[in-house]
Amino acid sequence: MKPLEEVNEETVKNEVARQMRIISQGAAQIIGEDDLKAKLARFVRTGTPLTVKLGLDPSAPDIHLGHAVVLRKLKQMQDMGHHIVIIIGDFTGRIGDPTGKSKGRKALSDREIMQNAQTYQEQVFRVLDPEKTTVRYNGEWLELLKLEEILKLASTVTVARMLERDDFQNRYLNNTPIGLHEFFYPLMQAYDSAAIRADVEIGGTDQTFNILMGRSLQKDLGMEPQAALFMPILEGLDGVEKMSKSLGNYIGVQEEASVMFKKVMEVPDRLIIRYFELTTDILPDELDKIKKALNGGENPRDCKMLLARTITALYHTPEETRSAEEFFHQAFSQKGIPEDIPVLRIEADAVALREPAHCSKCRLGDLSPLLVQEGFVASGSEFRRLLAQGGVRVNMEKESSMDREIADGDVLKIGKKKFLRICF
Repeated sequence: MKPLEEVNEETVKNEVARQMRIISQGAAQIIGEDDLKAKLARFVRTGTPLTVKLGLDPSAPDIHLGHAVVLRKLKQMQDMGHHIVIIIGDFTGRIGDPTGKSKGRKALSDREIMQNAQTYQEQVFRVLDPEKTTVRYNGEWLELLKLEEILKLASTVTVARMLERDDFQNRYLNNTPIGLHEFFYPLMQAYDSAAIRADVEIGGTDQTFNILMGRSLQKDLGMEPQAALFMPILEGLDGVEKMSKSLGNYIGVQEEASVMFKKVMEVPDRLIIRYFELTTDILPDELDKIKKALNGGENPRDCKMLLARTITALYHTPEETRSAEEFFHQAFSQKGIPEDIPVLRIEADAVALREPAHCSKCRLGDLSPLLVQEGFVASGSEFRRLLAQGGVRVNMEKESSMDREIADGDVLKIGKKKFLRICF
């Protein structure tokens, strides 16, 4: 944002209000809200962007929409002209953040950290503009600290304060060992904020203690304290548990467009607005229109179609998004067979054919090992279970017999989402 030559205070006030409305949309909590408003006012007057920090622990690099909640908020702030700094915890990763754990997390090797960090960046830049984002590694400054400086930092926080963290407190009360080095994780993360002079730090509500410690340390070091912006934990497709790969209720940011579109259509109706708030870049005025439409009796399915289209378009090209929507209509709305589906080619000796090898037929049960091998089902037992429960269709007709004859060109639908065409 360019500085105003003659600043009109009414203009400053209105712009700060506009940005605060965008920043606070969907947020669980903002601590230091008055500080944030003052920083934004300075930005409007001078054109100097805020430094917005996100710290990433390089331990689990596979990102889904739940992880991307904070990234989408960063993208909104980036679009408003602010400077985004992603800090990869290569140094703190060697300590291991014990957040939410009953015991200390295993420290990562340098090789694991760098591999995970690379994967993180590839996925992060599916959301953020790499040209407007700075990536730093906290080893740049933490490795340079002398023991005297570390002890000075440690003197800024008490053991009692550290034990305010739920996980530390629970472990202490349950006589579960706490390594002294673990106390340094939140302290080192706090120092990251001081090192880059962060104006704002954003994170999930599970990072409350660490982020507030950064705010406190900046004050102790005579700096202007960062505002703390906390985003809520996103519910998964089941509408109950938090989004998680282990629970199978997730939408991955790297999933194919057709899979992503279909999964978004599974979001419970009551979470449509929440998903718009937390997983898209929608602005408040547009969101108000969707709320008004839903409250006015519009079919939630229509709003969900818009949600699916919006989310898919954030991670895929316009052509891929259109194709995904067409696929959904053909496969799930019109109960038809999509045109562009994977082909499973059957070699003559790949299955135990009932007919001579030159025939283009086999039994459905003969395909089970190939379906497992190609990733269409997890195991032969899963395929048999789906078959017994009516979850397998041949040319869109339910099939329950392993002896069903499969011919060249037949289309299999396995479960709710997977189609494949058989080719001999």
